[in-house]
Amino acid sequence: MRAFLETSRLTLRPFAESDADDLLALDNDPEVMRYLNGGRPTTHEEVLRDTMPALLRHYPCLDGRPGVEGRGYWAAQDRGSGVFLGWFEFRPLRADSRDQVELGYRLGRRAWGHGLATEGSRALIRLGFTELGVLRVRAHTMTVNERSRRVMEKAGLRYVRTFFEEWPDAIDGSEFGDVEYAVTRQQWLEGRRGAD
Repeated sequence: MRAFLETSRLTLRPFAESDADDLLALDNDPEVMRYLNGGRPTTHEEVLRDTMPALLRHYPCLDGRPGVEGRGYWAAQDRGSGVFLGWFEFRPLRADSRDQVELGYRLGRRAWGHGLATEGSRALIRLGFTELGVLRVRAHTMTVNERSRRVMEKAGLRYVRTFFEEWPDAIDGSEFGDVEYAVTRQQWLEGRRGAD
């Protein structure tokens, strides 16, 4: 399948139905899912019924760039070996506008601690601001998820707020709420000028 985006160590490509087994393995690692559902197992039926349709959803506002195909989620592979590592999200907040997008990532443990989440996030942000017409990128995580917060900061996003939502099933740490981070195109450009 054609790559959407490549970095020095990652290939991001559109999802396919054949990725269901890799997604099932990813979503059944309790450490990967710790800050998402408390580490509860996911069934194959849930992956097919809930996860795959979300990952395959078409966003017409993202059509136009070759390889984008209106997708908002991308399978992440090791660029050298082709091994499935997880996924990245770069999804419009509104289906009819790419002005604001949600950045997200879910990588398997073998990818942790190597800067891959930061590498993929930076590449998506750069692409969004330079080629896709994105004006603002936001991301969120649980307040207690320090690793994810560090990735957001290293990718250039800034803390915006802490917020609290009602969740059907509370998990450890949810009492501290969630945090939002964001960066605008203008802030990103100013940061790039400062780095030159």
